[in-house]
Amino acid sequence: MLLRYLAYTLAAIWLIHTFWPEHAHAQQPSPPVSQCQAIAEATPKATFARFAVPGAMRVSAADSEVNITYLGHSTFLIETPDGISIATDYNGWFQTSAPPTVVTMNKAHSSHYTLTPDPGIRHVLHGWSDNGEAADHDLVVGDAYIRNVVTDIRSGFEGMEPNGNSIFIFEVAGLCIGHLGHLHYELDDSHYRQIGRLDVLMVPVDGGLTMGAESMSRVVSRLRAALILPMHRPPLINDFLAMFGDDYDKSFATGPSVKVSLRSLPSKPLIHVLQGM
Repeated sequence: MLLRYLAYTLAAIWLIHTFWPEHAHAQQPSPPVSQCQAIAEATPKATFARFAVPGAMRVSAADSEVNITYLGHSTFLIETPDGISIATDYNGWFQTSAPPTVVTMNKAHSSHYTLTPDPGIRHVLHGWSDNGEAADHDLVVGDAYIRNVVTDIRSGFEGMEPNGNSIFIFEVAGLCIGHLGHLHYELDDSHYRQIGRLDVLMVPVDGGLTMGAESMSRVVSRLRAALILPMHRPPLINDFLAMFGDDYDKSFATGPSVKVSLRSLPSKPLIHVLQGM
């Protein structure tokens, strides 16, 4: 417990130093800082369980709830305490009562993007770039900080296209929420360092269109999220669940939505299957 306390304390000191007023004389505003990365860097890799948060670190947001609704396929609607709405892997098929504030997309498959999004959407974030470079998003909208980590995708005839998918990370209400997109390959150490700590993970379950259940289960285990939300292909959910032993709880929701806060996160990792799959 002392080691865990020290890990979070170091992360808190790093964040405070980054934003401390001694740098206020600079004319340029400080870029967003990822608390998910800071916590991961300060936390021993062997530690798996969710920790009690010491001091002021994320405490002010402990009871702030984020509402997550599974709309279908790979699209979740994330609604923040301040009213920002984010739709993941937005393809235009699933309608919401109002256009989302932000949508993210991936190009690995046509069901994960649209080139004709609703014009009422304020921010459209492609997980790929058309100029050959890696997509790079670092966006603050209201109480949400959104960033991405690029991965490669398969191309025709077993080829490979670099940087065609993005794992989007949403930092809101003290939570670190990650969406794997259309992940084709297992992640390496550099990916895990860029992602950092995750509290909630949205993971594709299809047995092969992205990755097989065994490969995907290794990614999920390495990311150590407290709440895992499957998506993509429901018929194979039991094959995916079978990859996880007694270290994980499993449950099937009675509806499409779940409310999440720092305080309500399960202490034991939970794979929670929302309706709508």
